[in-house]
Amino acid sequence: MTRPLAWTDTEDIAIALANKFPDIDPLTVRFTDLHKWVMALEGFADESRNSNEKKLEAIQMAWYEEWQDRQR
Repeated sequence: MTRPLAWTDTEDIAIALANKFPDIDPLTVRFTDLHKWVMALEGFADESRNSNEKKLEAIQMAWYEEWQDRQR
């Protein structure tokens, strides 16, 4: 059994988002949408209030790196 995801699991969240939204450029996603999408990920179990702009930006940048790798 894998442990639940939290806001600090940046890389795991980025991979999950890249799998779920393979055709979306992460840099086009607003933080409000990113927050909703992370909260809706299967296995995500952290509280909404534990999110902040710094964590969302880290997730977005990790997702962008993953997305770029997959474009090659």
